[in-house]
Amino acid sequence: MRPVGVVVSNEGPSPNVVEFVVLGDEPVHQGSFVEMDHPEGKLIALVTDVKRTNRYFEHVEAVKEYSIRSSMEKTFPVGEWEFTVAITRPLVVWDGEKRMRPTTPPSPGTKVYFPDKETLFKVIGFDEEGLNIGKVAFHDVDAKLNLTNLLQKHLAILAMSGAGKSYLTSVLIEELLERKPEDGRLAVVIFDVHGEYVGFAADDSPYRSQTKVFDGSEVSLSLPRMGVAGLYELVPTLSYAQYRELGRIMDELRKNSPSGSFDLDDLIETVGKDPDIPENTRRSLLASLYDVRNLNILGEVEHPPIEGILEPGTLTVFNLAPLTSIRKKQMIVAYYLRRMFNLRKEGKIPPTVVIVEEAHNFAPEQVSRVEAVSRPVIETVAREGRKFGLSLVLISQRPIKLSTTALSQCNTHIILRMTNPRDLDHVKESSEALDARTAAMITSLVPGEALIVGAATYFPVFVRVRKRKSPKSQYEKDLEEMAREWEMKKSEENDVLEYI
Repeated sequence: MRPVGVVVSNEGPSPNVVEFVVLGDEPVHQGSFVEMDHPEGKLIALVTDVKRTNRYFEHVEAVKEYSIRSSMEKTFPVGEWEFTVAITRPLVVWDGEKRMRPTTPPSPGTKVYFPDKETLFKVIGFDEEGLNIGKVAFHDVDAKLNLTNLLQKHLAILAMSGAGKSYLTSVLIEELLERKPEDGRLAVVIFDVHGEYVGFAADDSPYRSQTKVFDGSEVSLSLPRMGVAGLYELVPTLSYAQYRELGRIMDELRKNSPSGSFDLDDLIETVGKDPDIPENTRRSLLASLYDVRNLNILGEVEHPPIEGILEPGTLTVFNLAPLTSIRKKQMIVAYYLRRMFNLRKEGKIPPTVVIVEEAHNFAPEQVSRVEAVSRPVIETVAREGRKFGLSLVLISQRPIKLSTTALSQCNTHIILRMTNPRDLDHVKESSEALDARTAAMITSLVPGEALIVGAATYFPVFVRVRKRKSPKSQYEKDLEEMAREWEMKKSEENDVLEYI
């Protein structure tokens, strides 16, 4: 195996930084991995920067003067003095079986190589039975992530708009749906804000038989099932007095109904007639209940019935795209996430991963509970869900606006291109394994490239997301396509009018 470089003592190699001069014509890329001999095994390092240097072009005045008279190349042998220097971050010392923290540097003059596929696969911590989301950047190595390491302690997918969050999520869902029973399968639920995942149920989708899509405008939350505590979670403006009276009345309605069931109209009617409620409390309580009724979301029964639709290896899509009310969307997320959390604790549904798109809108930081009714349950599941087999995937383009409590519980981050300085700083603070040099590369990522940081891998890894197999959704159209469709539609309408 030919070496790609030699370690140099430019300020001396250390356990934290090693530089090497590149040999030959084979390029060394920022974000790739290299290996070199080490007293305790093989040192694996990440290339964090690549620089070109030439002694003849170091002095600005001389370069300008010679360039005015004639080209530098005609006067000096500049080509013989051009060098490429790679700066690396040592990650781990690998002895073929175990990983060790590098505490001593390699010697200057040590040969540098690209690691072979098997070594890189093992040392990163990939799993042959894992979720294959693509290839390690600049290496022909499948990025197969162990399901437990990736999802049990929750996952955050963070990127600016248009960087490929939904595409990556689609690939992740495909991998979950393709798992075999003997490998361990999860039920998958996604709260789809923009209708980007309804394509999984399309006629030409290979996952059609495994996918159920429910229109957000047809969702109904069961008032009797949620009880007064659940109602208070969705209507946090209730005072203690209102809460007390509602609890008493809901208990009476449950006892007096043959089926133990009732709806919001029954509750409003009883509150209006109950002689034991003080008038001031009655008026404010009725105002709150009428406000909820206007959302047309609370009913007698739950639709869809979450306990009956969740199965291993299936996808349930709550298509929230038809809804305009953020409050209504939050209520749906809060209700069903709480239901799944309780059902998992009781062992009544299979282990489940819940994907929340635009998570900063459902668990926003620094807003009141009235504006974020779904935040408490998201934070609860983030803290406790892993113990019961309920995992979260939080997707956000504005991580600085996402609940710090929820984000801090996501032990793996997959970061795509991001340029907002405040979001970048927030991500760096929340990702302990992300150093400044590696973080600086995030702004230069192109769509389809991602950085994995956290529990899913032993150290940061750049990957190129594989091509997805599922069709894109009907909502996933570019501006040019929508403009052409509009023109064609208008042209056809005009043709009909002229014919008439």
